[in-house]
Amino acid sequence: MKKERISDFRYDTGPARIAWSTVGEKVKIQDIMEILKFLIPLKEKDKRYKMQLKKVEKEVKKLVETGDLTGKLTLGTKVAQLEEEVKKFLRCKYAVFLTNATAGFEIAYKFAGLKPGDEVIAPAITFIATISYPLSIGAKVVLADIDPQTLNMDPEDVARKVTKKTKVIIPVHIGGYPCNMDAIMDIARKFDIVVLEDAAHAFGSVYDGKMIGTIGHFGAFSFHEVKNITSLGEGGILVTNEEIGKDFSKARFVGFNIANPIPLWLYDVTALKWRGDYFAPGNHSATEIQAVALLSQMKRVDKIIEKRRKAAEYLNERFKNVKGIITPPLDDKKIKSTHHLYLFQVDPDKLNGDIQVVKEKMGQKGITQIPHFAPLYRFSIMKQLGYDTERIKETCPNAEEVFLHRFTHLPLYDFKKEDLKYMADSIIEIIKGVQK
Repeated sequence: MKKERISDFRYDTGPARIAWSTVGEKVKIQDIMEILKFLIPLKEKDKRYKMQLKKVEKEVKKLVETGDLTGKLTLGTKVAQLEEEVKKFLRCKYAVFLTNATAGFEIAYKFAGLKPGDEVIAPAITFIATISYPLSIGAKVVLADIDPQTLNMDPEDVARKVTKKTKVIIPVHIGGYPCNMDAIMDIARKFDIVVLEDAAHAFGSVYDGKMIGTIGHFGAFSFHEVKNITSLGEGGILVTNEEIGKDFSKARFVGFNIANPIPLWLYDVTALKWRGDYFAPGNHSATEIQAVALLSQMKRVDKIIEKRRKAAEYLNERFKNVKGIITPPLDDKKIKSTHHLYLFQVDPDKLNGDIQVVKEKMGQKGITQIPHFAPLYRFSIMKQLGYDTERIKETCPNAEEVFLHRFTHLPLYDFKKEDLKYMADSIIEIIKGVQK
């Protein structure tokens, strides 16, 4: 009789004839085939598809006969392996794999002791997830203006907006280009403020020899499907060098504590704290299959970034002498970007028009551009929650100007050379046409 494999389902119940894995349905061959059909959909009118599927299914069955179908699908050895690889890559002490970067922000905000009435300083231009947790608990979000060249938060405006209630500063490395972390950390040390890096775009960025995400107290990364590498559509990593990182696994999964079980049971459940009061952790568990995908993609992340860097350099070279285009900063001795997005800007005075005209014409030529990051005060949620959005707009003139008149994001994925050339040629033609 074949011995049943023991599954620990986040804890080890010990050897048993009737194993814990019998609680849940195992993955079956038909499940694997459905996944393959999703990942490799039918091409229109390709008669070979069903035939090839049958061949693959036959081979999968043979493979299962020589191996086994896994029963461990969440928080197992692959998640643990991924976390170890991330720590090596980022040169940090602690890392935890989560459902998404937003979950990482939430955990870090909780460890910072954020509560209603406290203040968080965030850049005026970012994705709403950066501030969703503070908004949800009634903390006050203070929006700092941006550096018009990089779109990252302006440290001088951050310093102006610090108050006695400021608990967290969350710099966002837009497009993978690092913020001025020296200035931000100086402010944080002076006023004893927690720094949470929103490094959603910046897995692999470097600032003055340090990996982005490891300079502040916490750093959170995204592996959503549009990022440089992805864990099957969603996923996030939270990292820290603070000793509180020892509690990351509890913060990920409802305070679950296997080390000190209560009497007559398998585990304990604990509240957590670092700065401020105890808090109840949520459930942000990630799956083994996501970890497998991300481990695979991590092996080529350096090559991915290098291809994107070359694409950004090509665009800068093509655009540098075009009147009306402002090229973004590239890598130098201190800063290495992941080049997740290309920050495309125009000078309205030299263009005799603005970015809105250019974006429309790009669309007509089939060029995807990503006007994704609007000033946060323009979204209904801020006004609905009682923010004086007109007043905030007045304090963020750079954000307002670049959004309305200057910038959009261009993609930097692994282009075919002819596609990259087409994009550059088309944009130059558009700019010259607008000027005329």
